[in-house]
Amino acid sequence: MKWLAWLTPIVVIGLATAAQAQETGDPEAGLTYAKQVCTQCHAVLANEQLSPLLQAPTFQAVADTSGMTATALAVWLQSSHPTMPNIVLAPKDRDNVIAYILSLKR
Repeated sequence: MKWLAWLTPIVVIGLATAAQAQETGDPEAGLTYAKQVCTQCHAVLANEQLSPLLQAPTFQAVADTSGMTATALAVWLQSSHPTMPNIVLAPKDRDNVIAYILSLKR
């Protein structure tokens, strides 16, 4: 029974951490960031048809990709890609951009 006494706080901390990890960020702040950083290559506004860099998908197209999730976007944004500049987003900015992209989902 003594092991249960020290296990309970660990479980509670683990659940709190999991809940924080599921927070999606602030879509409005994500749009602001995207307008400042991403618009050179991507169309970031809802329903824009073409990105300035034609190979770059619009944020709307990314959002509407079947099965697109916050986890998939986080992995994509943390990976280096030959067709994308090596932009390192701070975790808060990343979460905000992800929240914004997912808010576009139709």
